[in-house]
Amino acid sequence: MTTPDLTDLDFWAQPRAELDKAFAQLRASGEPLFCPREDGPGFYALTGYDEIAEVSRNPRVFSSEPAAVGLDDPPPEVDDLLGSMINMDDPRHARMRRIVARGFTPRMIDRIAEDVARLSTEIVDSLIEKGPCDFVTEVAMPMPLEIVCSMMGVPESARPGVVEATNALMSAVGDPDYVAPDGKDRTSTLVESATHMHRLLGELAEQRRKRPADDIVTQLVNGDVDGEALSDSDLGKFFVLLVVAGNETTRNALSHALALFTEHPEQRELLLSDVDGRMPTAVEEVLRYATPVNWMRRTVAQEVELHGTTYRPGDRLIMYYVSANRDESVFADPYRFDITRDPNPHLGFGSRGPHFCLGAHLARREISLLLRELFTRLPDIHATAEPVRQRSSFVHGVEQLPCAF
Repeated sequence: MTTPDLTDLDFWAQPRAELDKAFAQLRASGEPLFCPREDGPGFYALTGYDEIAEVSRNPRVFSSEPAAVGLDDPPPEVDDLLGSMINMDDPRHARMRRIVARGFTPRMIDRIAEDVARLSTEIVDSLIEKGPCDFVTEVAMPMPLEIVCSMMGVPESARPGVVEATNALMSAVGDPDYVAPDGKDRTSTLVESATHMHRLLGELAEQRRKRPADDIVTQLVNGDVDGEALSDSDLGKFFVLLVVAGNETTRNALSHALALFTEHPEQRELLLSDVDGRMPTAVEEVLRYATPVNWMRRTVAQEVELHGTTYRPGDRLIMYYVSANRDESVFADPYRFDITRDPNPHLGFGSRGPHFCLGAHLARREISLLLRELFTRLPDIHATAEPVRQRSSFVHGVEQLPCAF
């Protein structure tokens, strides 16, 4: 077979069917592909479901430090701003996760669900008034960012700046050759955008120390585990992680959902025949089929044999969720979009392990409630063109998706 260049953004710009074909060949080979790089260390591509699950369950051997995102280690000035708990191992990771988990209690999620339902109604109201438009801008993007900002207590006046910084961050994270419209390079864009969020979070944290409120910032500012509270730097890093991660998975899952239900009208009819009953499995299938985050990285901490291959300390492994979610040994007829698929142990939020997405339940709630509002009130809404995809290997993102109803 022709060996794909997984570092080439042109490879990722191909139609999804071509990517599926390439990853099917890699899985069938039975061996991990080593991908050399001219401008940095090479890596091994893990494409099978079982090996990715095993790596995810063993953080002592397969480390998230120094980076779980990015083929290269971040420069110090970026790590100081973006090095959140996603790039940590225990005990630091466990301590941080215990603290921030206080913001994701069932009581908090139930309270947030009321905001999600209200916002879903407002978004569809606005869509009906506006008429045919870009689905990403008018529907998919507002939901996750508004909810995260509401959770964190970000004032309305500051939210446009958060949107701008988030978009710049995700563009720069996903494209190693990124140059901003104003000519800033990738590192400068990351630093500038993250600094904006750190500054905003610092101001909010100071306010919540003086005047506590019922939001996540208050939980984090007053969090105290093992006698140690989060520093302002950790607070800023978590804010960046929550805003970016909370935005990307939900925004892109919603956009892909419309494209998929347009492409598969029989699945739309199935959903409309029992919206409440079929919505849970429909959301899971959207997350599997679309796989909003294509991959994450681990670094080998000690010599180990995994599925017949020996890895040595320092080896970099890229876990391709986009491939694992098509693994024929786990998913029957994996290239079929089937909203009745059950069970559906997809890796849309990463594999089970200490780094499984903390906000998975919230994301599911957002996607479910907005899709329910959308398809019950506008059952014929559809995409009018193919989605314009983000130029990235990391995120399966949608930049534009025109819609009509």
